[in-house]
Amino acid sequence: MLSTVLSVQSLLAGMGVLLAGSGLLATLLGLRAAEEGFSDGTIGLVMSAFYVGYVLGTVTIPGVIRRVGHIRTFAALAAISSAAAILHGLLVDPWIWMVLRLVNGVTLLGLYMVIESWINEKVTTHRGQVFGIYMMVSLFAYGAGQFLITPYGAMDVSTFAIVGLLFSLGLVPVALTRVSQPPPMETTRLPLIELFRLAPTGVIGALLSGTITGTVYGMAAVYANRIGLPDTQVATFVAAVIVGGALLQWPIGRLSDGRDRRYALILVAALGGLFSILLAIQEWFPSPAVFALALAFGGFSFSLYAISVAQTNDRLASHQVLEGTRGLLLVNGAGSVAGPIISGVAMGLFGAPGFPLFVLAALMTLIGLVFWRILIDAPVPDDERGGYVFTQRTSAAGVELDPRSVEENEQEGAEPVTEAAPPIYEPDPAWTDYRDPEAANGEDGPDEEDEDRISRAGRPGGA
Repeated sequence: MLSTVLSVQSLLAGMGVLLAGSGLLATLLGLRAAEEGFSDGTIGLVMSAFYVGYVLGTVTIPGVIRRVGHIRTFAALAAISSAAAILHGLLVDPWIWMVLRLVNGVTLLGLYMVIESWINEKVTTHRGQVFGIYMMVSLFAYGAGQFLITPYGAMDVSTFAIVGLLFSLGLVPVALTRVSQPPPMETTRLPLIELFRLAPTGVIGALLSGTITGTVYGMAAVYANRIGLPDTQVATFVAAVIVGGALLQWPIGRLSDGRDRRYALILVAALGGLFSILLAIQEWFPSPAVFALALAFGGFSFSLYAISVAQTNDRLASHQVLEGTRGLLLVNGAGSVAGPIISGVAMGLFGAPGFPLFVLAALMTLIGLVFWRILIDAPVPDDERGGYVFTQRTSAAGVELDPRSVEENEQEGAEPVTEAAPPIYEPDPAWTDYRDPEAANGEDGPDEEDEDRISRAGRPGGA
């Protein structure tokens, strides 16, 4: 397994740098907006714009990749992300920030999609372990990025420059990686209505978990600021929430194996609700206890999506798993758009406690809906339940890394995924008419073997 991980270490490093910048920017914007006197409702709108861009990127970026290729897409999006980050510090206006956050959502989704496509291309063995490592790197990098706010603080444009540097530096290890063009993957189209019919609890869980995580990513820093924490402790609070999501997700998920996962959803949501209540009355506790509460709150809140994905996969046929999980991504993203907006309104009405109280309301809604499904739906038979996999929201390309889709397709004797038509990814147009440079000097051009190699790789040396 070590050799497999080492083969994608530069891609993991690039993703880690990008996520550190993304985590820093989200907290930085929340703190700066609070210091500038933006209303909580306005801050919620700004933060939700990122998830609007995320959903738009899911629809539009694959077309961009088809037209110009992975390398050009990645370079362009990295440049736009870096410029947008710096512009946040130069143009402090909520409406401008809203546009920039939307752009940032599109570009970061595209960057993740390109990196995840390349990782998926290079990892052919030990996919489960690599997928878990990738998820852990993502969460810990996002959490570590919070502490980069401490050198200059939220009011200095230099902190926005740090974000821009991270987005630019994330390009370096990825751009220097020699990888071939990712192959197309054959999938079954699964409309959301059909997905809800097949796995209603999974869709409900994905929607409400998106609402909760969107609220946490967008408004946790604002909540921490409103309860009086200085910038350094705000970073610690947000990092504790993220790290809790990384540490507790695996044991919680494993406990859901071998039993009806709907009861696991109810239990985890109830525990998340308990810690939401405790955060709402955090003034009753000593200051260090707030960070412990944040750790547990994040652990239970961030586990809901992975359990929802597992529940969905238990109810789908093997050939539907990949497209079904992509459908959950869209549902989860839609929930993330609503979360910051509604929680911002709640904080405007109830002050800082509006943040955990809104999360509590979302969790209680989830409990009620899942209990309703238990009453009217039979559980998944024991022999049809798959194993839990550590996961979080990612891009549509990242879903292909999930070992469940590949392993199940192989078990069912499905057609090889590289034989799909029409392709999802096309060769880079810039290399369509490639000819060996020696041909220009009157020497023989590429023979049939070379042309076949170029056709399969999409470009010489890979892309």
